[in-house]
Amino acid sequence: MTITRVTQNMMATRSLEQLNTGLARLSRLQEQVSSGRAINRPSDNPADTTTAMRLRSQLSEAAQHKRNAEDGQGWLAQVDTVLQSMITRTRSAREIGVQAANPGAVSPSSRQVLAADIEQIRDSLITLANTRHQDRPVMGGVTAGSIAFEKVGTEVVYRGVPGEVTRTIAEGQTVRVDLDARATLGPEGATLFDNLTAMAEAVRTGDTAGLRTSLDAVAGDLDRLGVAVIDVGNRTVALDRAVEAADEREFALTKSLTGVENVDLTKAVMELKTQEMAYQAALSATSRVMQPSLMDFLR
Repeated sequence: MTITRVTQNMMATRSLEQLNTGLARLSRLQEQVSSGRAINRPSDNPADTTTAMRLRSQLSEAAQHKRNAEDGQGWLAQVDTVLQSMITRTRSAREIGVQAANPGAVSPSSRQVLAADIEQIRDSLITLANTRHQDRPVMGGVTAGSIAFEKVGTEVVYRGVPGEVTRTIAEGQTVRVDLDARATLGPEGATLFDNLTAMAEAVRTGDTAGLRTSLDAVAGDLDRLGVAVIDVGNRTVALDRAVEAADEREFALTKSLTGVENVDLTKAVMELKTQEMAYQAALSATSRVMQPSLMDFLR
């Protein structure tokens, strides 16, 4: 059986090691209490640090989805305003056409005035179709230009680039935030603008058959605008729900992150007091053990 000889140097070394360990624990607790955080550096708790990083990544993703949805809300609010104004003005133009459809009640000079009114409404609709949000035309598709439609002589030419402007509002979920010009205003060559131009010409010349055809065409344009309003409403609801969902996810993730990163101050303060007492006791005990000197052994 081997008996290990305990020397004064060994006692001193071990005592200092234990004191340093206690001092390190005390220092860590003091740092947690002063910072309010359980993790001040990755080495404090590698596993929780990994969890915190994952939660922060998810939190950033949720915040981005919320920003996307809120941006989409701005787009669709602008689009809805444009559609409502278009419907109001298109109805006014059609009412003028209906008024002019009774040739006996409208004089030739009055037809000229009514035709000019229809053309003025058409031009105002072109301006509405070129409405921009964030310096991009809401009916321009993915164009980099500043307009969606341009009046060239008596024709209205589409200058946009067909495509969808979308926003990602959740993992794997996107919502279109612009307005499909052709689906809303009609196919090329038979757009709302073309129909109003034809209506104005029919009113000016007294072409009853042509006016009736134009009235029917404009009625179809109003139906398309109405469908577009419903579609925009549905997309707006989806964005509203996405914002609510993002808020809820942010709250849940923030709560989880707080539980991982932040310290329970009440518990930490109690542990700090306990550790302070233990360290003071260790200092006292060590001072008594290490107190004898060589003279004490010679006596």
